[in-house]
Amino acid sequence: MDTEKNKQPNLSKIIFFLSIEVSLFWILGGLINVYHFTIVGVFYEILWLPNLILLFTLPLISLFFLSKEKKKLHSLFFYSILLLTITILKILITQ
Repeated sequence: MDTEKNKQPNLSKIIFFLSIEVSLFWILGGLINVYHFTIVGVFYEILWLPNLILLFTLPLISLFFLSKEKKKLHSLFFYSILLLTITILKILITQ
């Protein structure tokens, strides 16, 4: 039982940092001309599909673990959902 409790903070940190990465990818991709430099455009094209999948699956995963934590608002899962929701809304509004 102790190992399960030790894994939970690490999982929440991993999901939160992935959420930050995904948000930065989409926000910076919308602000910066990624095709100005060829190598940056290549990396952007390679990474857009995994980031798109993460953009829509990470909130669901976070919601699942947040419900297991009995919806604690100080959880990193909650902040992950909040960050990704703001990112999705920004993408929808600016497009």
